[in-house]
Amino acid sequence: QVQLVESGGGLVQAGGSLSLSCAASGRTFSNYIAGWFRQAPGKEREFVAAIRWSGGSTNYADSVKGRFTISRDNAKNTVLLQMNSLKPEDTAVYYCAARGPAWVIPSDPSEYAYWGRGTQVTVSS
Repeated sequence: QVQLVESGGGLVQAGGSLSLSCAASGRTFSNYIAGWFRQAPGKEREFVAAIRWSGGSTNYADSVKGRFTISRDNAKNTVLLQMNSLKPEDTAVYYCAARGPAWVIPSDPSEYAYWGRGTQVTVSS
């Protein structure tokens, strides 16, 4: 059974940085895709970034390009999201997700089979 556990959320001022971590367990993830999504109150869950576990190719939402960086640590089965230049509109619960292989890295949350419980990120103005 795949388990994803997020950590690293918190409160930060606008312009600051936070790093989120997602610890994955339960299987070998070498051909999986892992992603980060977020959901603000009253809004739908939206794509943030995703990465192929093998090869490391990435996909980002336009709203975070140039500010957020997704990476993975194969030895620790961990996916990281480094968030810089944070804005109040980045405030949301951030979720880690994973799925099996795909030709194109998907941004639709319905394409991901496994989910963590989320971690709150709050950016104050």
